[in-house]
Amino acid sequence: MTAPLVPPAELALFGAVGLLGGAHCLGMCGPLVTTYAERMPTDRRGPSTFELRQHALFNLGRTASYAVVGGLLGLVGATVYAGAGVALGGTADVVRGVAGVLVGLFVLAAGVGRVVGRDRLASLLPGSLGVGGAASALFSRVAGAATARVDDYATSPKIVALGAIHAFLPCPLLYPAFVYALGQGEPVAGALDLAALGLGTIPAMFLFGTVLGSVPAARRAAAYRVLGVVLILLAFVPLLGGLELLGAPVAHVPIPHYTP
Repeated sequence: MTAPLVPPAELALFGAVGLLGGAHCLGMCGPLVTTYAERMPTDRRGPSTFELRQHALFNLGRTASYAVVGGLLGLVGATVYAGAGVALGGTADVVRGVAGVLVGLFVLAAGVGRVVGRDRLASLLPGSLGVGGAASALFSRVAGAATARVDDYATSPKIVALGAIHAFLPCPLLYPAFVYALGQGEPVAGALDLAALGLGTIPAMFLFGTVLGSVPAARRAAAYRVLGVVLILLAFVPLLGGLELLGAPVAHVPIPHYTP
């Protein structure tokens, strides 16, 4: 029997990250959703078929863009690993192992930060990489372009494009997933993992845009902590795989095996 391209447990973890991260999405993307939702004709009896279609298209565009970026990052990782294999020959596993360990530590740090209630990823990551100004400039340009077109796009099928730009907005929920896809070095797996994450975020975003206006801060905080636990579990997949490639004795636990 042929092994699946991505272990189901891995897809389930990414889906859980998206589902629990929906609380974060409401805080960061909620205002954007409100901006275009206000342009739609409303019905006092509840969401109309037109509104449901528009919100569905918006979330489809958002999820598809996550998957495309995940696949592209996986392709970049695969190219780097292939180049290392040619240049280093039999020692290429060292590069793959180091990448797995670094990716695991990055995702682990993101998870621990959420569990202890200090979401520092958004503030520390861009600055620590020296791209804070570039990220802010990118956000301003993308948000400005979206705002200028929201009146036209919000009431037409072009709303798919409004959803698609979310993959290019600075987002601490996406950072660990994108780094994971890059370190994994598998284009198809990267696309499927990010698609699972995007699908997981749809319930919260869809409900926010149609029937919910807010989520209590206490519930968001609780969801952040559970999300942190899921990220920690996910971190052990690349971390243990990387250690094994480096020759470290790794206990075989029942989690999906990571192959960077």
